[in-house]
Amino acid sequence: MSKVEKAARFMEQIAADNSHGYDQLSRWGSPDYDCSSLVISAYEQAGVKVRTAGATYTGNMYNVFLRCGFKDVTSSVNRQTGSGLKRGDVLLNKTHHTAMYIGSGRLAEAAINEQGGIYGGRPGDQTGQEIRIRSYYSYPWDCVLRYPETAAVPAKPTYTTWYVKSEVNYRTAPGVGATYKGTLAVGTNVKVENGSECEVAGAPWVRLKSGYWCCRNYLTTKKIKSAADVAREVIAGKWGNGSERVRRLTAAGYDYVTVQREVNRLLKKR
Repeated sequence: MSKVEKAARFMEQIAADNSHGYDQLSRWGSPDYDCSSLVISAYEQAGVKVRTAGATYTGNMYNVFLRCGFKDVTSSVNRQTGSGLKRGDVLLNKTHHTAMYIGSGRLAEAAINEQGGIYGGRPGDQTGQEIRIRSYYSYPWDCVLRYPETAAVPAKPTYTTWYVKSEVNYRTAPGVGATYKGTLAVGTNVKVENGSECEVAGAPWVRLKSGYWCCRNYLTTKKIKSAADVAREVIAGKWGNGSERVRRLTAAGYDYVTVQREVNRLLKKR
């Protein structure tokens, strides 16, 4: 995974994890960030050592980032509309604010605390919007910085087929705080990007080939039948009764509650 991609995913993960909020006094991730410490931390943990080189706030980010290999690509970007931006680009207003463009017309940013201020709020994201992903806007930005990774062509992602063992929601980014896009039914096979797994609030999340994310705890590599198919087998008596049914379904990788709900639905149709 490229350093730019690592930085962008870090921004997405922190935005989805409400244990991190906005604060300018406690600002290096224990647990909160402000706008500049978040972007600096994203690239620092990705292997571009901008904090180590001295970047600490919006006022010195420009010079330090350039020394660390970033290029000023402002002239090739329409800052009003966002045309020309690439995933991982750093949007910088040298006096007031910074954010990161994450693609598809969106940016990630540490915005403000739950009181509408810059310090003094409770730790963590109290509103779900202190650190957020939103549509692109012109702050206005003074400049756009881009980290060039042209030494090697990034390898195409590879995928492994997994199966949904219990209904699971998929979202635009890892974490339950990200935007809900839909639900995968039991038995659905999905392509999971190898090496994409990350942890948010103690739960493992993986990126699907569709570009969305879901929690890996609801998936299995073992091929399983749909809840409807298993429910028909239950009705036919193939899975036993009571605690025996619960034990056998669980051992086979099925979610008992989901299957039983389907059993009840089918029996009501009779």
